[in-house]
Amino acid sequence: MSGPEQNLPPTRGLVNAVRRELAEARAAARTRLTAALAARQAAVAQLESVRKTAPARRNALTAIRDESCQAAQARWERETSALTAALREHADAAAPGFAGIPFSGWRSCEKSTSDAGNTLLRIGTVLTDLPALVPLLDASHLRLTGVEGNVDGVISGLLVRALTCAPPGAVRVTVYDPGQLGGALAGLAPLAPAGLVSYLGPGGLSPLLDELVEHIRRINENVLAGSYPDLAELARRTGRRPEPWRIAVLLADAATELTSAQQAQLDRVARTGIASGVHLITRGLELPASYVETIQVSRDNRAQSSLTGELWIKLDSPPTPTLLTSVCKALAEQVIAGPPPVPFAALLPDQLWAESSAEALRAPVGEGTDGRLVELVLGDDPPHALIGGPSGSGKTNLIYAWLAALATRYSPTELELHLLDFKEGVSFARFAPGTRDPSWLPQVKLVGINVNSDREFGLALLRHLSVELKRRASAAKKHDASKLSELRKEDPTGHWPRIVAVIDEFQVLLGARDAVTNEAVSLLEDLARRGRSQGIHLVLASQDVAGIEALWGKSGLVAQFTLRIALPKARRVLAETNLAAELIPRCHAVVNADSGVPSANAVVRLPDAGDRDTWMSLQEQLWHARPADTEPPRLFDGDVPPLFPLLPPPPPAEALTRLGAVALLGETIDVMGRPATLRLNRAPGRNLAILGTRAEEACAILVSAGLTLGRQHSPGSARFSVLCLDDDATAAAKSLHKALPGAEMYGPSEVLELLENWQSDKPHYVFGFAIDAAASVLSGRGHELLRGLLNKGPESRVHLMGWWRTVARLRDDLGGIGARFDAIGAWVALDVHGAELASLYPQPGGPPWHPRHQRALFFDRSVHHRPEIIIPYEVVT
Repeated sequence: MSGPEQNLPPTRGLVNAVRRELAEARAAARTRLTAALAARQAAVAQLESVRKTAPARRNALTAIRDESCQAAQARWERETSALTAALREHADAAAPGFAGIPFSGWRSCEKSTSDAGNTLLRIGTVLTDLPALVPLLDASHLRLTGVEGNVDGVISGLLVRALTCAPPGAVRVTVYDPGQLGGALAGLAPLAPAGLVSYLGPGGLSPLLDELVEHIRRINENVLAGSYPDLAELARRTGRRPEPWRIAVLLADAATELTSAQQAQLDRVARTGIASGVHLITRGLELPASYVETIQVSRDNRAQSSLTGELWIKLDSPPTPTLLTSVCKALAEQVIAGPPPVPFAALLPDQLWAESSAEALRAPVGEGTDGRLVELVLGDDPPHALIGGPSGSGKTNLIYAWLAALATRYSPTELELHLLDFKEGVSFARFAPGTRDPSWLPQVKLVGINVNSDREFGLALLRHLSVELKRRASAAKKHDASKLSELRKEDPTGHWPRIVAVIDEFQVLLGARDAVTNEAVSLLEDLARRGRSQGIHLVLASQDVAGIEALWGKSGLVAQFTLRIALPKARRVLAETNLAAELIPRCHAVVNADSGVPSANAVVRLPDAGDRDTWMSLQEQLWHARPADTEPPRLFDGDVPPLFPLLPPPPPAEALTRLGAVALLGETIDVMGRPATLRLNRAPGRNLAILGTRAEEACAILVSAGLTLGRQHSPGSARFSVLCLDDDATAAAKSLHKALPGAEMYGPSEVLELLENWQSDKPHYVFGFAIDAAASVLSGRGHELLRGLLNKGPESRVHLMGWWRTVARLRDDLGGIGARFDAIGAWVALDVHGAELASLYPQPGGPPWHPRHQRALFFDRSVHHRPEIIIPYEVVT
């Protein structure tokens, strides 16, 4: 303590100190009080200010709250709308087309165009008109409960959706309805003719369940075979579904009780059926819950399902009877008609003529069940093909498709085609140049049409192929080659294309027991056996090979045709136990490269290859791409007489004198169109007799002979005499007389004059039109003069070519009964039967000849071992 308080007593000093501290505390308290009062005043002022502004603030808060509510409402509506749209979009994607369209939007003529079945199917709507869907195909079984009539309507709608949203025929339905005997779903009955629906009554449940269990076992063992978990996965990986869906609809009533065996089979189907495409739809039967979707149908046309939970479904109205009937009929018609053919363009390659035929010929003809093109192969194995199918089954269309695929892959240097059609028609005529279209298929070397009465032309083709086979075999031996690919390698400069000979309705060629059939079978056997190694392939097509007597006992021949192609309902083309051709629809074929055994079957869907415009466009493209030296094919039309050919320049006079002139009589039935010739040299008997009553053909032969002989002699170097003794021949005789400069014309009154003066110092050709008509003029001395001309004329280069209407009249002119025919070295028979020609033929009984329209039998004993059939030319002078 300091200052004056230092001298105060201790108590007094303490009191003062306390007072001082109290004063200081009071001063601090007053300061704090003043501050508190100021704060209170400020708070009162602030409170008064808040009190005065509270209504405005309250209104502002209310406005903010209202604005937030409206924004939230709008946002909620937008989100709800977006969600609904998304749900609808998902529903439309999950159940497109027939699976999700209300029945009110269906047209009665609707047909399915889907490529795959749909899992989810519509039964009604939920919430804001969203589609209510239930799973079925490849997903679940269905169990429905409730009012029977309403339940049956839902089932009917589900079935028609399942049927129409899958490819035609891909869903098969079986209805077990013991109570109403199928009446509950009678609207599906139009599907029955197509095999898409069947109805079972009392007693049908056990067989049905047993069948389904066996079907599931077969699918697991043979189709899935441990490689796929189910058919749906197999279809996803391979792009095809090998088995249809099967839906078993079991309509039971409350009194239905299953036996223990039935219940066990039903449980097996429920557990294992979905993976195998087997589905159950039941009414009144319990199913294991883990495999089933349930639908509970109420009386007010509403329902709940296990998929939608507690949401109520407003059920669609079932399809009307009219709609159901029309849709089912349309679907059945689609199935019966079969799937549409694959496009013709699918057979054509990206690049023309890019393939080599050295090893084999490969070309597609259609689409297999897996969606891939199926190729036909001709090579060492299989070497030859046999095609069978009744009329209207598409045999010609198949051949067209095959030829198109071959002709676009292999150039004319790689492939040659010989086409022969024995039926009445012109199927192959389009491949040769014609009056409407000058183009042709460059690979084609021969086309034969309308040859049903000219079996000899088929034989000529086989002879031609046999000659080619020998030529190739000789070349192969020379180059030490065992097959065509080796020959082509050893002789790269040679022309060794593969040859394919197509003979349609080949049974006509082999249809008689005669020499033609015997030789044809022999040639076929040789070509079939040895042709494979030399690149010569046969394709024989027929409506039915069952009646071909010539093949009876020729198992070795048929065995060579290992490539078998059977069209619908074809018989005996495949193996006896192979019935696949009975089951395939139109526009399909069974291709089998193993002699027809069932295990080698491949079902092919064929394109429409017969459209002329499409073919002509393709052919014109190939024709323009052909090599410059490509020759047009030889066209033989059995209904059209050949035109008289362009004649070559005359031979040298020296050769003509030494060898004699040659007369053309007609065209032989030959691959090369070779003319029938008669050489008129100085040998005895170098005369010609034309026999028969067909004046037009007899005159055509004489005119043909005259024109060719006139062409070979320069003017004045030969003598020509035309003798006309019948009015039927006047026009032809006059035309020949006019065409031969300096020719002499004789009538009936001048016959003897000619016969008395036939000698000549130069070649003399006498053309006698209807010589037998002058029997009265020739009687006696005239016959002697005629016989003198026939017997002695050829040695002096005088030749008679005459027409007699019967063999008997020729005999009379030669001396009557017992007369010799040595003076007639050659003859042409028209409507004269073979037995009548016995006296002119070296073998007993005469030649086997049955007269045919526009055909003649020609025999020249100096060159022929047997007569040949010729076709008189159509001569235009």
